[in-house]
Amino acid sequence: MEIVFEKKYLSDLYYKGKTADKKHRFQPDIIKRYRLRIETLESAVGIEDLYPINSLHYEVLKGDKKGISSIRVNDQYRIEFTVNKVESETVVTICNILELSNHYK
Repeated sequence: MEIVFEKKYLSDLYYKGKTADKKHRFQPDIIKRYRLRIETLESAVGIEDLYPINSLHYEVLKGDKKGISSIRVNDQYRIEFTVNKVESETVVTICNILELSNHYK
């Protein structure tokens, strides 16, 4: 799958391991896991490859986040992304990494 980043800080976290954006600073362990999850998405041939990997907790979101999918970085954070088919290639657009609210725990 091809990975596209919606925001610069998401790209910086993946390629540089840090971001200059003070609003989006994360602990080193979260960044490490984020990068591993993006690599997992890159290595997948199709979105179906994510289903059997239980640790990802892959889900298609509902309600006001309809059309967005997510995978877990850990118990506290998730990555939100959209999936589109462009010709024969699956393009994943990384939209956000966010902390989960207490009601998910």
